[in-house]
Amino acid sequence: MATTRYAIALGSNRPGRHGRPEAELAAALAALGAVRAVSPVLRTAPLGPSRRRFVNAVAIVETDEAPDALLERLKAIERAFGRRRGRNWAARVIDLDIVLWSEGAWNSRRLTVPHILFRKRNFVLDPLRAVAADWRDPVTGLTIRQLAARLGKRAGPVDRSRRHA
Repeated sequence: MATTRYAIALGSNRPGRHGRPEAELAAALAALGAVRAVSPVLRTAPLGPSRRRFVNAVAIVETDEAPDALLERLKAIERAFGRRRGRNWAARVIDLDIVLWSEGAWNSRRLTVPHILFRKRNFVLDPLRAVAADWRDPVTGLTIRQLAARLGKRAGPVDRSRRHA
């Protein structure tokens, strides 16, 4: 397979072996390798039962891995960072999600690309817009800039304070 680009969403809201959540993001970026661009870090309120604030970012990664193979590698990184399967939406040391793939859409038993919820999440769209504003969603045909603008009109208050890792 030829080298392709992926947009990977990163999130953390719990300290781990690398330190504070910002340090966990930086360590995860190093573990990813072949990172071509990284967004500013966005601090956001938690969704679901977690009480801890999240730090989120998006990285553009180049690799020759197929989406399912990259997913396996991301899950291995999460496990190495101490992530355990369990409750959804709970506090976590690291969360790595494939959001977009430069080859378009992908669907397998374990993975759907584009990420099924990314269009509804400011904490993904805002960082993604910083590094890939003109990338088109293969499902809607809209650019990330357009998706973010549409969501911004519908969304409620969001903490948009930005800090770099």
